[in-house]
Amino acid sequence: MGCSLGPASPATVAGRRVPGRGCREGTCLLSFFASPQLGARVRNSRAGKFLLGSLGPVSLVMGVLNVTPDSFSDGGCWLDHARAVEHGLAMAAEGADVVDVGGESTRPGAGPVAEDEELRRVLPVVAALAPHVRVSVDTRKAAVAEAAVGAGATIVNDISARLWPVAAATGAGWVAMHLPADPAVMADYAARYRGDVVSDVVAHLVARAEGARGAGVEEVWIDPGIGFGKTATHNLILLRHLDRLVATGWPVLVGTSRKRFLGPLSSPPGEDPAPPGDRLEASVATVAWAMAQGAAMVRVHDVAPTVWAARMLAGAAGPAPNGAGPGPTGPVAAVGR
Repeated sequence: MGCSLGPASPATVAGRRVPGRGCREGTCLLSFFASPQLGARVRNSRAGKFLLGSLGPVSLVMGVLNVTPDSFSDGGCWLDHARAVEHGLAMAAEGADVVDVGGESTRPGAGPVAEDEELRRVLPVVAALAPHVRVSVDTRKAAVAEAAVGAGATIVNDISARLWPVAAATGAGWVAMHLPADPAVMADYAARYRGDVVSDVVAHLVARAEGARGAGVEEVWIDPGIGFGKTATHNLILLRHLDRLVATGWPVLVGTSRKRFLGPLSSPPGEDPAPPGDRLEASVATVAWAMAQGAAMVRVHDVAPTVWAARMLAGAAGPAPNGAGPGPTGPVAAVGR
C-alpha cells in the first residue's frame, strides 16, 4: 500500500475502483445498499450516540493514523511526525470526526513495543492534532493513555479493555474492544476457538462497559474486535449479528478496514487474496453494513469514501427534523466535542 497525503476528490476515489474487485459471481459487495431495511435500521438504532447531520443520523468516522513501522496496511508511512500530522489533518479535511493515533502494531503475530518508544511515537502527533480535530489514542498501556490524554487526546481506544481506570481518572472517553488473546498468539487462539462468538463477545463487552460506567466513565464505547483472535467466519458472523451488540444500548465502534478476512472477498474466484491496498470496496461495504446495523462509529483508513457512504445511509434514513437538504460537507460534529 502506497503512502499518500491530502484529501481525495470524488474522482480520485472513484478512480481507485478495480473492475471485478469486491464482486463474486456478479454480485457486488455493495449490493446491500438496495436493501429496503437500511433506512429503518439506521433510524431505529439504539446506540444513541449518532451525530445528527443535515440528512439524518450519520455514523461517526474515525480515521486510522498508525505511527508505526510495522502495521499491516500502512506501517512506515507515518513514522515521521510531520508527515503523520499532515496525514491526520488531511483525514480531518476529508470528514473524519476522530483521528486515532497508535504507536504499537497489533497485527497478528506482532510483538510488544517498549513504553518509552510508544510515547516517543505518539505524543508529538497527538499534541499537534488535538487543537484541530478530536484525537483518540490507540494503546493498551496505562502510562501511554495517561500521557496522550495530557497531550490532548479525549478518547482511549483500548484493545485490552482494561484501561477504564485511566478514563475514569482523566474524564476521557473509553473504547472497550474484545481481544481474547495477545496479538502474538491470537491467530492460534482463533483456530482453536469453538464457542458462540456472538454471545461471548456481547457478554464480555457489556461486563466491561458496565464496570467502566460504574467507575464513573461517562463516554463508553464497545468494539467487537473484528480480526482480533477471530477467523474469517467469526468476523462475518459478528457482522451479521451486529444488531445484538447495538441492542445492548452501548454505542458500538466497528473496524473492518483493509483487514485480512476481506482479501478473498476482494478478489475474483480462483485468484490470490487482494492485498490491503486493494480492499477498498470490501472495506466500505462492510463498514456501511455496520452503519446500517446501528454502529455509531466506524474506524477506517479510507476516510473520504466512508464519509460519503455514511451520508448515503443518512439519506436512506430520511431527512433531519428540520427538513434541511444535504450540506456541503460531511459530518459536522462528534460525540463529546
